[in-house]
Amino acid sequence: MAFSDRKCLIPSYLYSTTSANYSKNVSTSLENHHGHIDKKNFLIAAPKEGSGYKVEMYSPEFYAACTIGGILSCGPTHTAVTPLDLVKCNMQIDPAKYKSISTGFGILFKEQGIRGLFRGWAPTLLGYSAQGACKYGFYEYFKKYYADLAGAENAIKYKTLIYLAGSASAEVIADVALCPFEAVKVRVQTQPGFARGLSDGLPKFVKAEGVAGLYKGIVPLWGRQIPYTMMKFASFETIVEHLYKHAIPTPKDQCSNTAQLGVSFAGGYLAGILCAVVSHPADNLVSFLNNAKGATVGDAVNKLGLWGLCTRGLPLRILMIGTLTGAQWGIYDSFKVFVGLPTTGGAPPPAQK
Repeated sequence: MAFSDRKCLIPSYLYSTTSANYSKNVSTSLENHHGHIDKKNFLIAAPKEGSGYKVEMYSPEFYAACTIGGILSCGPTHTAVTPLDLVKCNMQIDPAKYKSISTGFGILFKEQGIRGLFRGWAPTLLGYSAQGACKYGFYEYFKKYYADLAGAENAIKYKTLIYLAGSASAEVIADVALCPFEAVKVRVQTQPGFARGLSDGLPKFVKAEGVAGLYKGIVPLWGRQIPYTMMKFASFETIVEHLYKHAIPTPKDQCSNTAQLGVSFAGGYLAGILCAVVSHPADNLVSFLNNAKGATVGDAVNKLGLWGLCTRGLPLRILMIGTLTGAQWGIYDSFKVFVGLPTTGGAPPPAQK
């Protein structure tokens, strides 16, 4: 079978480029003298022509780049919205005192000053950096792994299932890295006087509840983050694919890097709104359980009610998560472009023939 006949089974971003000369080189490298695809020789061109820097797809360098991109996209963005997260957590824990977003900010500023609005920034930065590294790095790994298991044709036919399975698998690992930092963050943010931050809050937390106490919220954290991440990645991939298919008049491989990154941000923001709605009940549970020693899921349901679990703090979380998710995809794909990799989305998951 000629290479031209095989293109339909290979994601477009693996052979598309704006450079005709580069297309010729890619075609040459993809086929060896037996006419078979040689994946070891397949390299992605750097964004600047002539830079000479290339990253081999699905190599250790590729996964390392995705891991670093995940750190850069998650840690700083979550830290930047610490004030929003702080108000949200306090609205969830003490709705009688923190009745709205505006009054919540006013109360916190009056009681704790401007520095108080960034309480818990250190566990946020470290925790979500660790989570982002695992989330994005392992997503790329599991997406490729499950696509290879399914085969080329099934990888295209069941691409959404592959996105869902890959993101869920990655998030299970990512939450193990996040959970201890999340426990300390919530305690620092919702109990004034408990600790100044991570350095004194972590040992104080461990002394009070033991190391196991850092993971008492792991199940509700999985309940919050796994659906969130499944929605985040699967909806992003789907939204981006439809944007290129129906809203962008130019094929993805002919769009500028700036245009592609704009699509990444837009797709990420829309995906973030869906993420916030799906994961919000579990987010309320995480805040409730980490705020009080010995608290249970039943206690949370009795105090907040089912409606409260689903809606309390939701508008603020939609604003926060929509902005976060859009920024994260923009940063992640910007880093991928920087190291010479294609932006995410717009093509089925890769698979071996």
